[in-house]
Amino acid sequence: ELVESGGGLVQAGGSLRLSCAASERTFSTYAVGWFRQAPGKEREFVAAILRSSTTTYNAGSVKGRFTISRDNDKNAVYLQMNSLKPEDTAVYYCAAAFLGGRSFASSRSYDYWGQGTQVTVSS
Repeated sequence: ELVESGGGLVQAGGSLRLSCAASERTFSTYAVGWFRQAPGKEREFVAAILRSSTTTYNAGSVKGRFTISRDNDKNAVYLQMNSLKPEDTAVYYCAAAFLGGRSFASSRSYDYWGQGTQVTVSS
């Protein structure tokens, strides 16, 4: 089970840190991705981190503003979001998978999903 937290309402330019916590002790062996979905839009890739913790990927729209990290001792993955913009408003989901050869940027590659946390950025 994956549980996201840390969402909320913030003004443009502000910051939030999302957390994704897992109960599985094997969580450290999974790749973890963050996705987001705004009303009326497709779910889109935001960032991913492989089990190595040193390999990360970001979508172009968040590069330089969002940072993904993980603490395997705490079975948690984080998404630090800085310089937030109104267009970042969405429900944010974390997901986990053994990717194998699958794409880290495709939601279809992930097997386990959290329930989502709302992020709202006001202008």
